[in-house]
Amino acid sequence: MKHGKRYLENAKKVDATKAYTVDEAIQLVKGFSDGKFDETVELVLHLGVDPKKPEQALRGTISLPKGIGRTLRVIAFAEGEQAAKAKAAGADEAGGQELIDKIQNGWLDFDVAIAAPAMMRQVGRLGRILGPKGLMPSPKSGTVSEDVEGAVREFKAGKMEYRTDASGNVHAPVGKKSFSAEDLKANIEAFIERIRQAKPAGVKGRYILGTAVSTTMGPGIPLAVSS
Repeated sequence: MKHGKRYLENAKKVDATKAYTVDEAIQLVKGFSDGKFDETVELVLHLGVDPKKPEQALRGTISLPKGIGRTLRVIAFAEGEQAAKAKAAGADEAGGQELIDKIQNGWLDFDVAIAAPAMMRQVGRLGRILGPKGLMPSPKSGTVSEDVEGAVREFKAGKMEYRTDASGNVHAPVGKKSFSAEDLKANIEAFIERIRQAKPAGVKGRYILGTAVSTTMGPGIPLAVSS
């Protein structure tokens, strides 16, 4: 992969053989040359789990203490009064079959999908579309709920979902480059602690194998995080 001049300049500031403290990593991030937009600061944890085993695949939600610096686009699969309440709570789109049809026709302009349990039989047909993108509603992540209105309100307020990918990694936005160092640190530490607490009972040996923080257009910075 060919990187641009700014990426290469920023990469020179990072010692890839060193594991940085959270404070050191944030200092590096804040010292990176600015891009044309306020870049997202992203955290990735490589875990010693087997994501092919359902009991070891992590999936959950968290509200970071300082937010993530953007409002999520939330849709709701609901009908009648539930759909009206979801819209009133801030849902960008809410509906039943018409919303399902829209997605089947290629529309995916959203970050979170919430569904009323009664809608899941119909929503299940979207599994092949939403599943690979991590957008399929799930009771485990709080995105299948009788309280559609409340779920919409929580996700619009900054609640976000996390899950392991096929390689056992968990990715999460933890703020913007413009955030203060204190706010970035609070979010990074809160997310790492949540993943620690979510350790599956069947995992043996080291759990957190590696951690790195980066900006949208910047190099990864290895973090020194105990398992």
